[in-house]
Amino acid sequence: MPVPFDRILYVEDEPDIRAIAQMALEAVGGFTVIACASGSEALAAAPGAAADLLLLDVMMPGMDGPSTLQALRQLSATTSTPVIFMTAKVQPAEVAQYKALGALGVIAKPFDPMELPAQIRQICDSPSQAAD
Repeated sequence: MPVPFDRILYVEDEPDIRAIAQMALEAVGGFTVIACASGSEALAAAPGAAADLLLLDVMMPGMDGPSTLQALRQLSATTSTPVIFMTAKVQPAEVAQYKALGALGVIAKPFDPMELPAQIRQICDSPSQAAD
């Protein structure tokens, strides 16, 4: 059964990618996006974000996506919030590693901004089949 959600805490260090994804998620997907440029920024935003979903870049300076997820799991606001990783590192072993960390799925970069909201909905609606 799909879980309704509309607030996404999105962490991406590249400003252009962050802006494009945020625009697509808000304009096309109708989501409310709390965009952060780093893992530490996400940790500061998370308690007040009331996020229904975490969307994390994997490769970031400082705290990478998996480290950010580990830190977010220590906060009561995000201890069980579903997570999706976005990355260019999508070899089967890498995807398996992200899923072992608790990810519902992985969205490959580069991504099609117009398809991003649908990809997220598809992963959240059927996480067992999300392995693109």
